Amino acid sequence: MTTAPTAPPESIVLHAKSRVLELTWPGGVVHRLPFELLRVYSPSAEVQGHGPGQEVLQTGKREVQITALASVGTYAVQPTFSDGHDSGIYTWEYLYYLGSQQDQLWREYEARLAAAGVDRDKPSGRSVPPPKAFTARKQR
Repeated sequence: MTTAPTAPPESIVLHAKSRVLELTWPGGVVHRLPFELLRVYSPSAEVQGHGPGQEVLQTGKREVQITALASVGTYAVQPTFSDGHDSGIYTWEYLYYLGSQQDQLWREYEARLAAAGVDRDKPSGRSVPPPKAFTARKQR
């Protein structure tokens, strides 16, 4: 198991056309995070809620863009998305987690969509609790 770095990435590249944030970490690990993944797993209270079971299932984010990316001290970045969302602060540790667990996170997201009976591309805004395994992982 690879542990998340405490140092910032060596490079951060926004690929607007492919809608991917590319991070190269010390040691050569590269993560390519789709903007949609970043948006639906935003660490903001607007998405995560203020406690377990308060998460808001995000839909209609497949075409979302990152229109700005601001540094937050030396520990994080704060993207502004084309849908106006700009309150998520993504620490290096959280970005590394998203990159290293990307396949599992996509599966969990698709399962949450199916359980809610909603389409990935249709905005819903409904609050849908995640499966218990997801909640437990997020509390670490």
